Amino acid sequence: MELSKVVLADDEIPRQWYNILADMPTPMRPPLHPGTGKPIGPDDLAPVFPMNLIEQEVSTQRWIDIPEEVIEKYLLWRPTPLCRARNFEKLLNAPVKIYYKNEGVSPPGSHKPNTAVPQAYYNKAFGIKRLSTETGAGQWGSALSMACAMFGLECRVFMVRVSYEQKPYRRLMMGAWGAECIPSPSKVTQAGRTILEADPNCPGSLGIAISEAIEDAVMDPDARYSLGSVLNHVLLHQTVIGLEAQKQLEKIGEYPDVVLGCAGGGSNFAGITLPFVRDKIHGKDVSIVAAEPASCPTLTRGPFAYDFGDTAMTTPLLAMYTLGHDFLPEPIHAGGLRYHGMAPIVSHLTKEGIVEARAFNQLETFSAGVKWARSEGFIPAPETNHVIAAVVQEAERAKQEGKEKVILFNWSGHGIIDLPAYDAFLSGKLVQHELGDEEIKRALKSIEGYPKP
Repeated sequence: MELSKVVLADDEIPRQWYNILADMPTPMRPPLHPGTGKPIGPDDLAPVFPMNLIEQEVSTQRWIDIPEEVIEKYLLWRPTPLCRARNFEKLLNAPVKIYYKNEGVSPPGSHKPNTAVPQAYYNKAFGIKRLSTETGAGQWGSALSMACAMFGLECRVFMVRVSYEQKPYRRLMMGAWGAECIPSPSKVTQAGRTILEADPNCPGSLGIAISEAIEDAVMDPDARYSLGSVLNHVLLHQTVIGLEAQKQLEKIGEYPDVVLGCAGGGSNFAGITLPFVRDKIHGKDVSIVAAEPASCPTLTRGPFAYDFGDTAMTTPLLAMYTLGHDFLPEPIHAGGLRYHGMAPIVSHLTKEGIVEARAFNQLETFSAGVKWARSEGFIPAPETNHVIAAVVQEAERAKQEGKEKVILFNWSGHGIIDLPAYDAFLSGKLVQHELGDEEIKRALKSIEGYPKP
């Protein structure tokens, strides 16, 4: 019988997260205080995050123990299966073996609980009573809602308005787990009110929703802010994906030639790739590819610069690839990838040439997603469709080069509640957004005069 999946036993789940900062070949640029222009310290982050997570954010310790209380929750769906996409391979008719980590088996249907659960745990341990956050497509918001329910925390989610309207079932999931979901921009915060005064029909963005969530959190001493991507500790938690994948591939004597993930803020991409990035840093021949939207091409068309992580300029200045903090992405269906910046870790690795980025338009990603659904059965999330498009491209290259390749990618979530997006694609109503150079130039004016990395 041909192998279809590799499954780890519960007692084989990783007991530690991997911290790439211990193995960076060159030092990263530090976050800067926007007022002083000097590197921030832990105390500067204390109003926003609990100190136990701040310690992880700045740590350079290679391995960080996963608390037993977190492992207990992980075991509800982890370890996730490593699957062989044999039917997709036949469809592509290329000399490739395609393996994917199925992160869609989690309760919210994506990779996001890998960090939502530990973040809720650490906040609870620190004495926090409520978490405030943002969400794009709703995957992060639903994951944190579930995690807060598990640890007895209140949860408020500011959901990007266009996704709030496109994806009603995500907000209903949040309600089922006890969270309050608010369309952003909203009248709940000063940041939201200011934006609505300027544009009452603003579709929202992750940058705007982040501003609202941070403002909401810092106004309540019993609350803290929780972020689902971008920051070091978030990427740290997600490495459980790649660590499991390495164990699973070792069981069948395989090692990938290329590892891929879709990239918006960087969490699922980093989760699958960072353990392999470590191998590459230490001499392993492996390609690492990030797939992003052509309508929000942060890595492929943005500069590496210091910028704010949010529209209202409340975060520290981060050294990252950015399109400018007031960049408003087109309302594509891959809401989780509509972010102006990229995780500093992913940005640094891209700048150093360790990671490669490619951009894909909305129509080609959905075309790839439909091919996947009609061969493998599972309907991917619009975000996941981006990495599938990259897999198709990689298979075509293997065919043209006549080289056999082992491909590994992160199937970051299912699209069962994203079906209106598929309806738009199948009925020919889905538009192909092309971002003009003028819009990028306009948005980048917002960071003129900032410190240079």
